[in-house]
Amino acid sequence: MIGYSLHMMKNIVELTADYMTDHGMITKGDVVVAGVSGGADSVCLLFVLWKLQERLGFRVKACHVNHGLRGEEADADERYVRELCAGLGVECRCFHENVEWIARKRKQSCEEAGRAVRREAFLRMRKEDGCTKIATAHHRDDNVETVLLNIARGTGVQGLCGIWPAKDGWIRPLLYLERTDIEAFLKEQHISWRTDRTNGEDAYTRNRIRHHVIPALREQVNTGSVRHIDELSVQAREVWEYLEAGTDQAWERCVTGGYPGAERLCIRVEALLQEPAAVQKQLIKRCIACVLGGGKDIGAVHVADVLGLAGKQSGKRILLPGNAEAERIYEEIRLGKSPGGRDAADGSPDTAAGAKDAQKAGAAEPSGAEELSGAEELSGAIELAVPGKTALPGFGMEIESCFVEEFSVEYARDIPQKSYTKWMDYDIIKHGLSVRTRQSGDYLTVDAAGRRQKLKSYLINEKIPRDMRDRLPLIADGHHIVWIPGYRMSSAYQLTDRTKKVLEIKITEEEEHVRDSQGTHPGGES
Repeated sequence: MIGYSLHMMKNIVELTADYMTDHGMITKGDVVVAGVSGGADSVCLLFVLWKLQERLGFRVKACHVNHGLRGEEADADERYVRELCAGLGVECRCFHENVEWIARKRKQSCEEAGRAVRREAFLRMRKEDGCTKIATAHHRDDNVETVLLNIARGTGVQGLCGIWPAKDGWIRPLLYLERTDIEAFLKEQHISWRTDRTNGEDAYTRNRIRHHVIPALREQVNTGSVRHIDELSVQAREVWEYLEAGTDQAWERCVTGGYPGAERLCIRVEALLQEPAAVQKQLIKRCIACVLGGGKDIGAVHVADVLGLAGKQSGKRILLPGNAEAERIYEEIRLGKSPGGRDAADGSPDTAAGAKDAQKAGAAEPSGAEELSGAEELSGAIELAVPGKTALPGFGMEIESCFVEEFSVEYARDIPQKSYTKWMDYDIIKHGLSVRTRQSGDYLTVDAAGRRQKLKSYLINEKIPRDMRDRLPLIADGHHIVWIPGYRMSSAYQLTDRTKKVLEIKITEEEEHVRDSQGTHPGGES
């Protein structure tokens, strides 16, 4: 790769330091969990991180997962990793998992289960051992295998991005290297490694790509195939970041009600159609993921079906995966959970009759144990921790508040209306802040002159569907609504030249396990 070409193998440590710095992988004081299987890639990772600890100001710990699949061979791998870490003075933690049993229990292949338990072990160690980053030994060949696998299975721009150098607390310091570079470096340094015999088998899809597809590309198409595909993935990441930024901006212009954890939101059709086609599709996909709580099972057909509602009349409806639906209502497209338990995993008719047919075909039976909805949980006010964090499990969201030491009135005014971070004048608050759903007598201040509007009237004027109105979480000061997340903030609490104490309120999704589609991969090393 340009900027990281190898002259002498001894330069790998120097080049890795540059690569980590360029991609912002390390902050001084970080404690890094390094996944170490004992294979060449992970041994190289551990050795390089060990060498760079003092220079970059971090500390490394090792994590080894014994899958229990290869008997004595796996135990020998574990012993080797323990001895290697002891020799380097690196703290090592080993996990033992029965992957075969876990695979049966989760109805997964051993390949999938193995990948999952490695990720879970890394995350557990990060949490329990005070670590801040997770490092895996992915390299350029792994990235190319990922891109080819995504293309073969069907993908868009996101799949072409392959493995990211650094994302969500996961770092890949060796991603610029090819496997041959790594092995040559270890031989030069007289460092041994373990070989997993299953890496030479064709039982796993990734192994077949590694053993047959990539060699054929190198030998029969272009000797630089791996490098060229890797460079394509780098360009795809740049395009993807640009698309994501455009989608962030489009969300502000087009979407209402899409606070984190929301089960209902609306897309303004006129504003949507003014966006570029690529942004339209990405925005709709993000909206569907918002109401479903994740992007699993969302296909191009579902995005196209929702986009198609922009050209249809009010009342037209389609069913979506995860017991969700989209409906054209006046000048908007509403997305949300289907009432009455309707569900459709595939594209469905966009008529009421089609919805009834889908319900007859396989409506799910209600479970015996019922869970409270977000609205039910918020029917009584929950006092907002100031400063501090307030969890709202029913909505899958968390509210964090803190005081702002240095502030600017101009900056506060520039915060977009629908941003999920707000600054407000703390001294104006009379009763203390709470989070709840609407109550009779609620109002908000709509202008600097202090004119008030009933909350009910505001919701009607904004054309917020009736069934959404009782589910909206509200930040309230008594009956005065301070902020309707996803819509607007009361004018009374906005910063002025007389403001002395500023409170920042931020709404985020509740923290779950770190998602990373390019974490540990099957058929390779931890």
